[in-house]
Amino acid sequence: MRQLPSSLLPDSASLADDGSLMIGGVRVDDIATEYGTPVFIYDEAHLRSRCAEAVRAFGPESVVYATKAFLCRAMADLAYSEGMLLDVASGGELHVALAAGVPASACVMHGNNKSLVELRRALSEGVRHIVVDSFDELDRIEALMSTGEFSTPSVLIRVTPGVHAHTHEFIATGQDDSKFGFNLGNGDAMEAVERARRSPAVDLVGVHCHIGSNVFDASSFARAAEVMAKFVNPLHLPELVLGGGLGVPYVSGEEAPTISSWGSVLLDACEALDVRSHVTVEPGRSIVASAAITAYTVGTIKDIPSVRTYVAVDGGMSDNPRPVLYGSGYEAGLVRAPFANRNKPVRIVGKHCESGDVLVSNAVVPDDLAVGDLLFTPVTGAYGHSMGSNYNKVLRPAVVFAANGVARLVVRRETYDDLLLTDTFEPNA
Repeated sequence: MRQLPSSLLPDSASLADDGSLMIGGVRVDDIATEYGTPVFIYDEAHLRSRCAEAVRAFGPESVVYATKAFLCRAMADLAYSEGMLLDVASGGELHVALAAGVPASACVMHGNNKSLVELRRALSEGVRHIVVDSFDELDRIEALMSTGEFSTPSVLIRVTPGVHAHTHEFIATGQDDSKFGFNLGNGDAMEAVERARRSPAVDLVGVHCHIGSNVFDASSFARAAEVMAKFVNPLHLPELVLGGGLGVPYVSGEEAPTISSWGSVLLDACEALDVRSHVTVEPGRSIVASAAITAYTVGTIKDIPSVRTYVAVDGGMSDNPRPVLYGSGYEAGLVRAPFANRNKPVRIVGKHCESGDVLVSNAVVPDDLAVGDLLFTPVTGAYGHSMGSNYNKVLRPAVVFAANGVARLVVRRETYDDLLLTDTFEPNA
């Protein structure tokens, strides 16, 4: 018998009088009734708590929220109001942040292949920093600056430090074989620094690195700090950005450092290494992942004797592609009885036309799971909504923030008419 670990649920998770799951003082089944399923439900107090913890751990103007993990205007406003800057990795992410009222001066522009359009927007809005990722990008910035239209931007040089993080190869970024940044080992990083220092088009203020995502071993970050300290200390630059990537537990038995302990490891390492630069980090997953659950409705239970039982829900790879992309593991529970004993092994799948449309490959659920039940997966606050799609023209789910007994809609569910908004079809005459 296996019960769902309560540690995987958002901070405010509680049980109603009838044993049903509540988030932020609101019944999950009531949210599902009002907004439909699938639905992302975020514990707003949990989000604010993790933002505040990060700012306490690293200090003011030292934490940049990685918006790629989860972004809408409400999230941008929340992170900024809690004292965080925002990391935007595309023109679209910058547009959403600005639309939320976040000043460009609080946004750091990332991306390994920024277009002229994106760079022009970043320059015209006056972002805090542009993280330069290639020599081609320096060429583009210099070309734009030659027009005399913009103020000189502050830039960071992204360095690939040659540190291998223990994570999936698709989300490892610090090794030598990477599409990101300037390679430290072959001399490209120093060449980029020297070129930026010579260029009148940019103001070089620091260097940046990022070793990967969903990293559980804090020592990996300390190794990156050691490598980067040796590089940055002789340069006497004011800023050193050590990226994000702190992992979170997704399934029973997994453990990860807290944001506070991550901060202690990094800052202690930098102090021991005599780093004089201002140290900044870019957490994303660790801020939002465990703050949310996704609630689904069970539509089909298909038992194949001597093979397996399939439980199909009304979402799938369109709202959570991580299991398909990375083989990521998740747990599952019933909204009406989240801590019921789970004895029945099943595979939880979505509704898409793919055999690989799997949400939880080796799930266990209560024996009385039935068609029509509300099933939920915890720890879905990162890289679900942000990586979602309309595959099979399935509608993207609503996003709800719950706090103090009130649920507020922050992203509405798509409609079928939304699918036609960019479709320019005209019938033949």
